[in-house]
Amino acid sequence: MTTSFEELDLHPKVVQAITDLGFTAPTPIQSTIIPVMMAGKDIIGQSQTGTGKTAAFSIPILQNLIPGKGHIQGLIVTPTRELAMQVSEAIFQYGRHLGVRVLAVYGGQPYARQINRLKKGIDIVVGTPGRLLDLIEKKSLNLSQLSTLVLDEADEMLSMGFIEDIETILKETPENRQTALFSATMPQAIRRLADRYMHDPQAFVTGKKRLTVDAIEQRYYMVNERDKIAALTRLLEIEQITTALIFARTRVSTGELAASLTKKGFPAEALNGDMSQDARIAVLNRFRNNSIKVLVATDVAARGLDIDDISHVFNYDMPHDPEMYIHRIGRTGRAGKTGIAISLVIPSNRRNLQQIEGYTKQKIPLATLPSEEDILSSRDAKLLEEISVWIIRGRCRREREIVEKLVAEGHELIDIAAIALKLSRADEKKRPILPIGAALESAPQKTRRWDKGGRREKSYGRQRNSSEREKSYGRQKNSSERERSGRPTGNSHEAGMVPIILNTGRTDGLSAGHVLGTISYHADIPGNSLGKISIHKDHTLVDVPKEFVGQVLAKTGTYRFGKQMIDVERA
Repeated sequence: MTTSFEELDLHPKVVQAITDLGFTAPTPIQSTIIPVMMAGKDIIGQSQTGTGKTAAFSIPILQNLIPGKGHIQGLIVTPTRELAMQVSEAIFQYGRHLGVRVLAVYGGQPYARQINRLKKGIDIVVGTPGRLLDLIEKKSLNLSQLSTLVLDEADEMLSMGFIEDIETILKETPENRQTALFSATMPQAIRRLADRYMHDPQAFVTGKKRLTVDAIEQRYYMVNERDKIAALTRLLEIEQITTALIFARTRVSTGELAASLTKKGFPAEALNGDMSQDARIAVLNRFRNNSIKVLVATDVAARGLDIDDISHVFNYDMPHDPEMYIHRIGRTGRAGKTGIAISLVIPSNRRNLQQIEGYTKQKIPLATLPSEEDILSSRDAKLLEEISVWIIRGRCRREREIVEKLVAEGHELIDIAAIALKLSRADEKKRPILPIGAALESAPQKTRRWDKGGRREKSYGRQRNSSEREKSYGRQKNSSERERSGRPTGNSHEAGMVPIILNTGRTDGLSAGHVLGTISYHADIPGNSLGKISIHKDHTLVDVPKEFVGQVLAKTGTYRFGKQMIDVERA
């Protein structure tokens, strides 16, 4: 293995920049991948965050860069604006002595500045799929002479519904470009993408986690969706928690869940992709020094989180594939310590749980949630323990004087003690024990197909039985009237659901997976809350819960399929 950057035969100015940053020796992934990419080969790197992969692909791009070319030579596609900023800053630092021109492009920023920078000439662009497509459509981003394309955290872009966008971007690049793909997990959709667009890629796996971790106790609780917050607060009350990391599906839900927990007496903070780097660092520092014990995060935001003493990981929302489950629970049980991984599973996630068990070859036991009596008994036990400690310490002179004064006034000692204990328990009112109903086996929600390895292949709408799976809205009752009018009726066949219509369909190549991904991502709603997805020739129907309809409609104009903008309205 290479022991120094000098051995990699890098440009002296690149070595100088690396030395200035305090790096002395390449990581395993760097010493393996840098020479291969410098030789112009396509590569697939399966690695966890923290292995040094940004430098692994940035340094070869800089090494092969030809100054003064006047066109974009390198493109890095990332799932989030936060990662785009981090990668662009890293490339700038590695190439600072070369005078490299690098630009990060992402949504939420004015187009004018980015377009002006592109007109003046940029060597390397780092961006999110949506903004890259927008700039391509505006004829402001020309990738026709691109030398190297990097897809960073490809599995996250898959889960966010960006795969079709990525394919559109790939079609704008030269056939003979070099392509590097990095992904912590390797679902089938990512493998198919690699097969289609890469040329004899060399695969590297670094830092792969073990599928089972003996130091982690795993268990799950079956609950209804509406009872998840009640179940979580009961567990936070009863578990011996040092620090807890709770995984939620969307950026919005992290903030909502953290706020709800805090309001219910369990102080928590959120970590998501909307945060600035300074805010992210501040939150992580508070978590590291135990100023906060509960952190709620998305999978993307938690990448790069390196804290060894997390006692509990909670899957508030189940992960989208088994490999992500392994990635999540590996946050606990580190550095020779034990850890606990707890999943809240709703009835429609039962198949998801079974796929995780099949993939890990380990049965995850079903546990029973603490009852109200369990929690009250736990509170009593903690109070008695605290009282015993203070009796031993004996440091309560002023309090004894108050008690003696009350006794002298004729009050019973036992009454004084009881009232004092009641006052000491005032904070418990902030932690209400919320009721929980029995988990009902309702009609299953959206399900997913998996291969034998436990990886997700496709997403489908709600499914019930084999005959109903074959049906679409166009074949159900009143479908003939709907097709004759060219527009569906406004009533959903499911209670609590409102149908919305998208102005794209089967002839455009739209898939249920893309519909699910783009709506859940842009509208910031849980993907498993969506109902039936029915794709017709020139339109698509989606059942949306009533409470999310406003959220979904408010984002019309942001949904897209490839280059095509998707209009969304009530059916």
